[in-house]
Amino acid sequence: MRLIQYINGQQQRAVAEVISAEQIAPLSGVSSTYELAMQAIEAGKSLIEQVTALRSDATESYDTIISEGRLLAPFDHPEQSHLLVSGTGLTHLGSADTRANMHAQTSGKTNSELTDTMKMFKMGVEGGKPAAGEVGVQPEWFYKGDGSIIVSPGAELTSPGFALDGGEEPEICAMYVIDKAGQPYRLGFAVGNEFSDHVTEKVNYLYLAHSKLRPCSFGPELLVGELPADIQGHSRIIRDGEIVWEKPFVSGEDNMSHTIANLEDHHFKYAQFCRPGDAHVHFFGTATLSFGDGFESKVGDVFEIGAPDFGRPLQNTLAQATSNIPKVKML
Repeated sequence: MRLIQYINGQQQRAVAEVISAEQIAPLSGVSSTYELAMQAIEAGKSLIEQVTALRSDATESYDTIISEGRLLAPFDHPEQSHLLVSGTGLTHLGSADTRANMHAQTSGKTNSELTDTMKMFKMGVEGGKPAAGEVGVQPEWFYKGDGSIIVSPGAELTSPGFALDGGEEPEICAMYVIDKAGQPYRLGFAVGNEFSDHVTEKVNYLYLAHSKLRPCSFGPELLVGELPADIQGHSRIIRDGEIVWEKPFVSGEDNMSHTIANLEDHHFKYAQFCRPGDAHVHFFGTATLSFGDGFESKVGDVFEIGAPDFGRPLQNTLAQATSNIPKVKML
């Protein structure tokens, strides 16, 4: 089951189930996926059961919604400040060549000879998939922003004027709500473009925190249920209608050094992330970047990220803002 959020013909927010590549079935009685999830929790139902109960017999054209620019991100929060966007890195084994390269860097070296990055990766490989009921090694973690940084599918990903780069990061992300008792609930997953400044990050890995403070996009569809173990997707960059860079990307636990449960354990162990009524979007990392191939993205490029399990691919156009850094005034 996959869900979208959009603006309907009456210019109101709506939620629908995707029933085919061309048609969606609107849900009655809800105007957001967040509201749908909270209703399900209150009713003691699963999200699938709640969708089934609210699904209408009417259908709408998916293509029309997209062509008219009425598609929204598949999940958000009515108050942007109550949605936290975050992520974890160094979580994927990657493609065969990337994995072989990593093995070459770690093989035969003592821990003291490894970079901090490789130490963290090695820790994940050795302890990121604990036995059931146990907690594994904690991953790298980063903050991206609140709900205000989420960009709708099809809209522009705008890099700040001071940025040195605007590069795609094809990832899987998950969406969560926190109930009245502080219990996190996962709604499902989506493909996403985590979007970072890799030139800034390359200056020094301690600049990672700065490089992540950028907008992001995910969707257009939210996959309800468990994450497929082996996700085979694509990441491409389109310039003037032509594909100028393309590479497969993989995800799912078969291709990861951590389990989803372990990454969730280390996110929601913090009490401030279990505040009743809040929501979270969490990115799970990638091993595929055009920047890693020496490709330089340009304003106007279209990033496309997709995988068959997630329905339609995600597309966003790269834009750049003019630099406007406010100066602090004495009060």
